[in-house]
Amino acid sequence: MTPRPHAPSPLDEALARFEGARLAFVDGVWVNESVRGRDLKYYVFDWDDNVLCMPTRIHMERLSHGRWVPHVCSTATFSVIRKDTARYRYPQGRRELAFVEFQDARTPLGGGGFMEDLERALDAIAEGRRRPPPSFATFRKTLVEGRLFAIVTARGHASETLRQGVERFIERVLTPVEREVMLINLRGYSYCFDHVQTFPSQTAVLRRYLSLNRYHAITSPAFDRRLAAEAPQITTQEGRKRFAIQDFVDHLTHILESTGMAALRRPISIGFSDDDPHNVAAVRDYIERDLLRRFPAVKFCVYDTSDGAGAHKMMISGQLELPLE
Repeated sequence: MTPRPHAPSPLDEALARFEGARLAFVDGVWVNESVRGRDLKYYVFDWDDNVLCMPTRIHMERLSHGRWVPHVCSTATFSVIRKDTARYRYPQGRRELAFVEFQDARTPLGGGGFMEDLERALDAIAEGRRRPPPSFATFRKTLVEGRLFAIVTARGHASETLRQGVERFIERVLTPVEREVMLINLRGYSYCFDHVQTFPSQTAVLRRYLSLNRYHAITSPAFDRRLAAEAPQITTQEGRKRFAIQDFVDHLTHILESTGMAALRRPISIGFSDDDPHNVAAVRDYIERDLLRRFPAVKFCVYDTSDGAGAHKMMISGQLELPLE
């Protein structure tokens, strides 16, 4: 009887994806040395309706026949109505009552369910009940390639909550082969730019990578405290997102300089994607008025994902045009 051939392992399949790349076997693991020649491309992602369609609800009031009545809506609907103050308002004029489900603290009205909502959102995609949102595939690719990113969301969670959500996204969305590819890439960055020769466990490699990214929930108590100390004049959601984006650019600049990557003299690009057209317009204006002057070596792209389709409208700053794949 002819023995049945063994199926290739996830690692074997991952290594096959690196055809043409320069790999090294260091400390008993594979590392991708070719990251040394990669383009320096990074991303800022809005979360809701951009990376995932979370079922979290917003509690508003709507003017109906001269009376204000409760109106529960999705984040997608809120992005459309939030400027219509003549017909919609926060309950009792208090934003915290509208966004009670977007906090870590549990209350009788809701809250504390970020991970539960994330699981439901991933279930809907896995079961074919919902198509992936516009930036789902790009976020997945960003993780597999081991690129740095920031999550900038109007939610009020702690940064650690968002980081745990990204870790769960990796566990559920990335295939075993993609996770092996990601680890080979991550070790490559450590090997090439941090001169690491001894690698810890896979879990430690992943956690270090996640710690290098930024997770900004711009209505969280921690973010409020930071704004009060550094930029008390900022009061709008758009202003908060601008502050968070600048923080990520400053963070990237520091990493590039500390690792010597800035000396590679390759173009640095940062893409920002958001499904709220008000945020998109504000960020584009901010890039043109401020960031391009402060960071002349960086080229920025803004992606409007408000139509919910795969073909995104792009608004470009500088000379760079990057498709959001």
